[in-house]
Amino acid sequence: MELKIFQEIIKNKNKKIEFSVITNLETGNSKIFLVGEPIDQYFFEHEKKIKFFCRNKKNGIIENTNIFIQTFTNPVKVIIVGAVHIAQYLIEFTKNLNFEIILIDPRKLFATEERFPKIKVVNKWPEEAFKEIKTDSNTALISLTHNPKIDDPALMHALKKNFYYIGALGSQNTHSDRCERLKNFGFNENEINSIHGPIGIKLGGKSPPEIALSIIAQLTLETYKK
Repeated sequence: MELKIFQEIIKNKNKKIEFSVITNLETGNSKIFLVGEPIDQYFFEHEKKIKFFCRNKKNGIIENTNIFIQTFTNPVKVIIVGAVHIAQYLIEFTKNLNFEIILIDPRKLFATEERFPKIKVVNKWPEEAFKEIKTDSNTALISLTHNPKIDDPALMHALKKNFYYIGALGSQNTHSDRCERLKNFGFNENEINSIHGPIGIKLGGKSPPEIALSIIAQLTLETYKK
């Protein structure tokens, strides 16, 4: 692989650009491919299969060829709203997963770097926090506070930005009340039904680490459905 390819890989990773490296294993010739840009003529005959690999964020060799594709993807951004006990276990479970965690909670007493080391903590109300956090349909929201003044604005932002995963902690009654409030705010039934509430896969556990595990299981499942 040429030095300029390595340099371009480093540059793209630093800029958090998603891309693929296409290599002919027989000749060693490599090219960088960015989705939406033309494929180098050297690999043009494999365009459809290359785009399939890239679109599905897969690595591997195209069948019956010597063409190897390695995809470089950004971590999925997961916004946790609420510096509660469950959030600590959630963050612990995600250490070895491809998630970028950001914690939002205006209550500085709970959302401290001591309780949540090595992650970005935003001590602001969601309306203000989302002004400085770039979000899109590749973002997930986990809302945990049980406080409508904190949870509802975060949920509304997630619905407007079409987050691929939205989950909110609470009982069936709590969630019904939440849905009614969102309906009054103008969200339709399909939008409201996209919220996983009560959050998590039903594993039967009730302790904070067990609830956190059920949330991570559901988040992972929905991530691979994207």
